[in-house]
Amino acid sequence: MKIAIGQINPTVGDLPANRAKILQAMAEAQAQGADLLVLPELALLGYPPRDLLLQTGFLDQAEMEFLRIVEASENIPTVIGHVLRGGTKQGNELDPSAAAFGGTTLLYNAAFLLADGTIVGHQAKHRLPSFDVFEEERYFTPASNVSIVSWKDTRVGLSVCEDLWYEGGVLQAQAEARVDLLINVSASPFFVGKLGLRHRLAARWAERACAPCVYANLVGAQDELVFDGASFVIRPDGAFLLAAPAFEEGLFLCKLAGPPVAPPSEHNPAQIHDALVLGIRDYVEKNGLAGAVVGVSGGVDSAVVAALACRALGADRVLGAFLPGPPTSDLSRELAHVLAENLGIRLVEIPIGPVLESFVQALSPHLPVEGLVLENLQARIRGVVLMALANATRRIVLCPANKSEVAMGYNTLYGDTVGALAPIGDLVKQEVYNVARWINDRAGREAIPAGILERPPTAELRPGQRDDQDLPPYQTLDPLVQALIVENRGFDDVAHQFGVELAREAHRRLRSSEYKRKQLPLVLKVSPKAFGIGRRIPITHKFPS
Repeated sequence: MKIAIGQINPTVGDLPANRAKILQAMAEAQAQGADLLVLPELALLGYPPRDLLLQTGFLDQAEMEFLRIVEASENIPTVIGHVLRGGTKQGNELDPSAAAFGGTTLLYNAAFLLADGTIVGHQAKHRLPSFDVFEEERYFTPASNVSIVSWKDTRVGLSVCEDLWYEGGVLQAQAEARVDLLINVSASPFFVGKLGLRHRLAARWAERACAPCVYANLVGAQDELVFDGASFVIRPDGAFLLAAPAFEEGLFLCKLAGPPVAPPSEHNPAQIHDALVLGIRDYVEKNGLAGAVVGVSGGVDSAVVAALACRALGADRVLGAFLPGPPTSDLSRELAHVLAENLGIRLVEIPIGPVLESFVQALSPHLPVEGLVLENLQARIRGVVLMALANATRRIVLCPANKSEVAMGYNTLYGDTVGALAPIGDLVKQEVYNVARWINDRAGREAIPAGILERPPTAELRPGQRDDQDLPPYQTLDPLVQALIVENRGFDDVAHQFGVELAREAHRRLRSSEYKRKQLPLVLKVSPKAFGIGRRIPITHKFPS
């Protein structure tokens, strides 16, 4: 059997365009002689559709588009993830926050096998993820039955994403039934290390079922989430028959009786780079924007963001802005201009000194304009200028905040946090440097000048300022942030590793800056736990007290 995987990049809610993309994949699979095409989870709707599922008419239109896909299966048998409507449930009809949004229809997240213009069979999702960035229990009902779909003398076990990750349940029953083929359709967001987890899970189920396992994953970015694709087919002995590239849309084929291929490799800086590039590109393109504005400071964070934007959009769509203030050094100006030249972007230089002076004159009769007040005024003036440039050019501002600084509140609200997207907001400082060096290695030259990589990090809001005057050294802060945010370790555990004083101060700063993070731009997620929809900490709380 010749299997094709359509690793497609849909746009959430763009039903006609997504249907056209699916029909194109079906036509290409047929033209290349595939016996079966496999498409990802919720391929027609895009993932996650969130409250669009509750919008009047959304599912009706989706059903009309889906019927056209069913009809096209007359030419190519297809497995696809889609919504199944099945009956009704009781809803709260008295509370207007519930009554106006339906919620009485039972919805299932399912995988369908289509052939000969009909629905041959389906399998709904048992396990509904409702952790981190997932909220499927808000919309879907878990399935209670497991089915085996018979097609052309082949017994197929269909499953949807999360069911792959659990012992027992759908895949266990299918493995015990000795199906001929396991197929999992997924919309699985990327984080570093996830590819290897998927491979091990699929290999385990293939071995138990003594059958190949086909894994088709969505590719593309949706708000904070980046879907890496990296679809594959794996044999019961653990050998790969197909390893589709990560972060690339396309149709990929293999024969189940064909020879194995080299297993996929994981290279963290490269994967992080490609994930962030895709996240920037899809945000700009899917929202119909002209490009991006980056405030270039002569530091590593803004340099990496500018380089990522150039890779995602092309240098001609990236506008750099160097906005020197009174403390800005000649070195920062020089490095900003060298970076712009190396990347091939236009750089505008707009001194903020005159605007700052006018603020000082206006405020001085009422309050002392010094220290933090003076520093934050500079950052906020820069934010206003960046937004003006974005408004004038139909671009978005890309925020250069990194995870280490964001965790400690080491940023200025309405200043260096302005923007629509924070591409490196899920990277600790050392990861930013790793990506910067990888960008240079890939380019074979200093796309990011060595001087930027070698200078001590500084916000440069006062003369001679360095980050390590206001923060612990990044070699200590980075693992501390990892322990607090990603590993969710308690105070005593963190204090044992990093010391009581540092742990207490980190907890204080993390808690006191929660309100800032609620107003941050979208952060592209590349770790198991990012700031954004996957971390829902109350702003007002007293733990640990």
